[in-house]
Parts: sequence; C-alpha cells; structure tokens
Amino acid sequence: MYVILVYDISIKDHIGSRTMRNVFKKCKEYLNHIQNSVFEGELTEGQVMELKYELKDLIREDKDSIIFFTSKEEKWLNKDILGLNKNEFSNLL
Repeated sequence: MYVILVYDISIKDHIGSRTMRNVFKKCKEYLNHIQNSVFEGELTEGQVMELKYELKDLIREDKDSIIFFTSKEEKWLNKDILGLNKNEFSNLL
C-alpha cells in the first residue's frame, strides 16, 4: 500500500528534540523523506503495523502526533508539487 506519513513533534524541551530525531530516523528506515516532517513510500500492511508499533513507543501521546494516509496504490493519488521538489528520484544507476 502507498503511505504518506506526517508528524508533528513538540520540541519545547530537550526530550522533544530527541524524540524528533528518533522519529525521523525510524521513518527513514521505512519510507522516503520528502519534506521536513513528511515521508512517503510503498509498504506492506505488516510493515505499516510494525512502523506504527515502533513509532508509538517513541512519541509522547500527550504532546506529539503522527498521521498515516494510505491508499491501495500510488496511481490512485494525485500529487501536485508547487515550488522545489525536494525528492526527485532518478531511475538511472
């Protein structure tokens, strides 16, 4: 399934900065980083569940949030980019 993940981590304290680094690193293990707090990519349902489980242990549920947008296939999602495309992929090796 195609996943877009966005997060909002409160960094009003030193724990928030560490939380944001850890969430960023975990998301990079599974998805492509496309903007500051936005990731996208293809995952299996099992990988989505695993990522949710791992992220839940990293965040503070009273201060932080993570949103998963999912679609069966990327082709069913329209994506228009205005301005700089920070994640241009190349098929060239």
